[in-house]
Amino acid sequence: MPAVIVDCAIYRDGRRTERPRDFSDALDEARASHDAFLWIGLHEPTEEEFDLVRAEFALHPLAVEDALRAHQRPKLEVYDDSLFAVLKPVVYEPESDTVSADELMVFIGDAFVVTVRHGEGAPLAAVRRRLEAEPEVLKHGPTAVLYAISDAVVDHYMDVAGELQVDLEELETEVFAPAGSGDSKNTAARIYTFKRQVLEFRRAAGPLTGPMARLAGAGVPFVHDDAQPFFRDVADHLTRANEQVEGLDRLLSDILSAHLAQMGVRQNDDMRKISAWAAMAAVPTMVAGIYGMNFDHMPELHWPWTYPAVVGLVAVSMVGLHRLFKRRGWL
Repeated sequence: MPAVIVDCAIYRDGRRTERPRDFSDALDEARASHDAFLWIGLHEPTEEEFDLVRAEFALHPLAVEDALRAHQRPKLEVYDDSLFAVLKPVVYEPESDTVSADELMVFIGDAFVVTVRHGEGAPLAAVRRRLEAEPEVLKHGPTAVLYAISDAVVDHYMDVAGELQVDLEELETEVFAPAGSGDSKNTAARIYTFKRQVLEFRRAAGPLTGPMARLAGAGVPFVHDDAQPFFRDVADHLTRANEQVEGLDRLLSDILSAHLAQMGVRQNDDMRKISAWAAMAAVPTMVAGIYGMNFDHMPELHWPWTYPAVVGLVAVSMVGLHRLFKRRGWL
């Protein structure tokens, strides 16, 4: 268990006290006091490692299964002895411009909080430090912990959405740059890859709207009614993040359509240029074909000015066609 326990402490009146050695005794001690609770943080525990926590805190088997297997949608489940919440923090990698989603499970109950983290993106260490620096908030117990975690996750959504907005503006500039000013061979692939990143973001942030709305309402077990305004604030920030992500997705679809339209226009321009040069090349080909048929009775072949006249006719025809196509914008 020490390998998977990131942190463990009893908080009395919003202040951290000793690190307990035994979960059962610490939980009994916290429940005996009306101003204390136990907070245990775990990182990717196995089933065997989590069995002790499950037994001591009487966690529901279905919630335990979800916490161990991960790959869950954000949700909020109410059980007899605990409240189970799943959140998906997102991580933005500026080097590769990619978005990945981790998972964070939170159990809260009577005088205890158990957090299970999968991946490296969950901001639990920072949340714990921030709460420990604000005992007036932390003294509200497990509800304050759930609020602080939700607020940190959603605020990070806003930060990642801002980073994606910057990347989108750069991509938009590249797509609408003048032809020939850059390499556009992989532009469509970049747009599609960007769209996949936005989709990953939407899968993390979108389903969290329902749980936040429930927490912002009344009647949720193990959550104080006084916390409703704070959860409403988190829900409002989440709505803004979702709207921003939806806007990014729509802009990406428009940019992809514009890029494909540009590619079609450029291909049409290329085909017109090829057709114009082919039309100009058809004139000397036709003349050469006529005078290369080897008929016996072709009087022009014996005229002294036939060759310069034919060459001049070909030159005049090609110059005329070139000026015509140039004026029409084909060349």
